[in-house]
Amino acid sequence: MSQFSSIRAAAIQMVSTPDVTENLATAERLIAQVAAAGAALAVLPEYFAIMGRRDTDKLAVAETFGGGLIQDALARMAAKYRIWLAAGTLPLKCDDPGRVRNSLLVYGPDGKNVARYDKIHLFGFDNGSERYCEADTIEPGNVPVAFDTPFGRVGLAVCYDLRFPEFFRALGRVDVLLLPAAFTATTGRAHWETLIRARAIENQCFVVASGQGGLHPTGRETWGHSMLVDPWGLVLDCLPQGEGVVMAELKASQLERVRKTLPALDHRVM
Repeated sequence: MSQFSSIRAAAIQMVSTPDVTENLATAERLIAQVAAAGAALAVLPEYFAIMGRRDTDKLAVAETFGGGLIQDALARMAAKYRIWLAAGTLPLKCDDPGRVRNSLLVYGPDGKNVARYDKIHLFGFDNGSERYCEADTIEPGNVPVAFDTPFGRVGLAVCYDLRFPEFFRALGRVDVLLLPAAFTATTGRAHWETLIRARAIENQCFVVASGQGGLHPTGRETWGHSMLVDPWGLVLDCLPQGEGVVMAELKASQLERVRKTLPALDHRVM
């Protein structure tokens, strides 16, 4: 496992539309902004590339892993701005023609893809007035992903994964968790911050959580509140609603202090 070193990180919040080209332009504008401010790591939200009018809209823009309009644009942006880019999620083709993988791709500052995680836990919610069933159009992944970088070990998760603490234990010991999301306003209001801080505290790591945040052209409302949280559970920065960015220095000294003062990870017996 690589030794963690301090890094300036950014969570990018969007209010994505059904237009892929428009969303890519917004993403690049915000990536340029955080790179100019000194961020070396940026995280885009879940569904950053498309929030369709219908759940099936993403099928029409799904790409084969390795290339396509969205992937090529992301690789170019990472290289242009010399930044580690966790590209929210985008639809990648799978064997089932009626579904896609909801995939988080990470690019290095050279523009090369270094990691892929396909969302494992698929959101299902029905309170009588709101209904979501991601399994209708998404094929779940089955492999948790963590990988080493020059600044430390990074774990990947997406949105609904946040509710399953055993998933994060399966990642092993990581220094930073990257979590793109599109929490609904209803569930986000109740649980978003509580869950993020809990995952940071119990895994003694930083969490960079990037959300969709506002009222979309489709009428869907997402919670936003993109935030960066330290290993003690302290919220370092947060953006409640609307398009924008939050940034913070993820300090190696803080990670070391928490793990040394309260070595809970070393005390685990199960």
